[in-house]
Amino acid sequence: MVEALATQTPEADLLGRALSRVALGDRHAFETVYRQASGRVFAICLRVLGDRAEAEDVVQEVFTTVWHKAAQFDAARASAITWLGMIARNRAIDRLRAAPPAANLAPIELADDVADHAPTPAAAAERTAEGARLEQCLSQLDGRRRSLIRVAFFEGATYEELAARVGSPLGSVKSWIRRGLLQLKACLEQ
Repeated sequence: MVEALATQTPEADLLGRALSRVALGDRHAFETVYRQASGRVFAICLRVLGDRAEAEDVVQEVFTTVWHKAAQFDAARASAITWLGMIARNRAIDRLRAAPPAANLAPIELADDVADHAPTPAAAAERTAEGARLEQCLSQLDGRRRSLIRVAFFEGATYEELAARVGSPLGSVKSWIRRGLLQLKACLEQ
C-alpha cells in the first residue's frame, strides 16, 4: 500500500487530499476536485450514455454525490479518480437503465414507413417447396451431371474450371451441363 501511494502522481495525490477536505465540508476543495476530475467524469458518462445532455445531467448528479459522500472515499482501496470514475459509471448505467427503450418513444404510425424486405410467409413457403422440388429433380440426374451443375451454379465455377477439375474436354463438360439442365427443366415443369 505504501508503494502504491508513493507511485501516485502529484495530481492524483492532490485530488485525494482534496476529497478528504470535501468530506469536512470544504467548498474550495470541492472546486479543486471538480476542476481536476470533471472532464474525465464527463467522458465516462458520455461514453456510457452516448448523449451529451444526459451525460451533463449525470455529471451533476455525480458531483452532488461526491459532496454528500466524500467521507466514504478510502485512498487505501482506490485512487481518487478511480473512485470518481466508479461513481460516474454507476450513475450513467443507472440513468441508462431508467430510460425508456428508444423503440417505445416513436409513434406506432411510423411503423408503416419502415420497409419490410423479408419474404411473406406465403413466399417463404413457396420458396421452400420450390427448393424441395429442385432437390428432388437434381437427385434424378446422374452423379456427374448433378455435381457439375451444383459446382457451376452454386459455387460459380466456369466451364473451363470444371473441365480442368474433372479432366474432360471443355465441349463435353458444356454438353453434360446442357443436357442436365434440360432434364431439370423437364422435371420441374411436370
